[in-house]
Amino acid sequence: GGGGGGGGGGAAPPPKQDELQPHPVKEQLPGVAYCITSPPPWPEAILLGFQHYLVMLGTTVLIPTSLVPQMGGGNKLCMLFTCKYNSLHQEEKAKMIQTLLFVAGVNTLLQTLFGTRLPAVIGGSYTYMPTTISIILAGRYTDIVNPQEKFEKIMRGIQGALIVASTLQIVLGFSGLWRNVARFLSPLSAVPLVALSGFGLYEFGFPVLAKCIEIGLPEIILLLVFSQYIPHITRGERQVFDRFAVIFSVVIVWIYAHLLTVGGAYKNSGPKTQISCRTDRAGIIGASP
Repeated sequence: GGGGGGGGGGAAPPPKQDELQPHPVKEQLPGVAYCITSPPPWPEAILLGFQHYLVMLGTTVLIPTSLVPQMGGGNKLCMLFTCKYNSLHQEEKAKMIQTLLFVAGVNTLLQTLFGTRLPAVIGGSYTYMPTTISIILAGRYTDIVNPQEKFEKIMRGIQGALIVASTLQIVLGFSGLWRNVARFLSPLSAVPLVALSGFGLYEFGFPVLAKCIEIGLPEIILLLVFSQYIPHITRGERQVFDRFAVIFSVVIVWIYAHLLTVGGAYKNSGPKTQISCRTDRAGIIGASP
């Protein structure tokens, strides 16, 4: 009897504890409609695309606004109001904006048809701004007196530098090296990158807002109200206000700014205030060829 008990004790191992199971996968963004699985109807898709265009238009226009005056096409070339529609400054700025929008459109079509096919607009990058400014301030351009000639030569220098710099990205993309680097990227590293990229835009956006605080501040407040507060108050199934927050806020603030312009609120204000606050002082559309 004792032998049998000993044999039994050696043959039957103690029962294992249940292994810890990982938590089941949960939806991180409940209630979000994905364009891939639930595409919106065409009218709504066109409005969303136009809203996306408005968002990228602001950041695209900021690049020529800050660079063109330093390249020889500044406001010093003519009197502010006597040639507001056909000045060299506005024509060069219009040409640069047109070029950026055209190239952004071509890149967006290539990205959505042959690239990652994400619904993202490819716009201008602020990564190249410091190096572009260093080219603008180069000593070889300081002796050029003619603003038109100076602008053209600086633009050619910038274009050549961008072409050379882009070859590195082309090599990384087509060689497959970036694929190996992307394996080591996780959300923990991607989120700070995207956040810092967004925070970097404040450096360019808020100084422009401060030029006309009575227009810029209501735009930010309305954008926050439409996107963050009204959806919680209405609690409807259709996400209208948060989905079209940019269109709603821009239309309302533009009408408000136009009423101030027509009403003569800036009739006796300084030139910088009139350029920043009035809705009829941009001159970019009138100066574009």
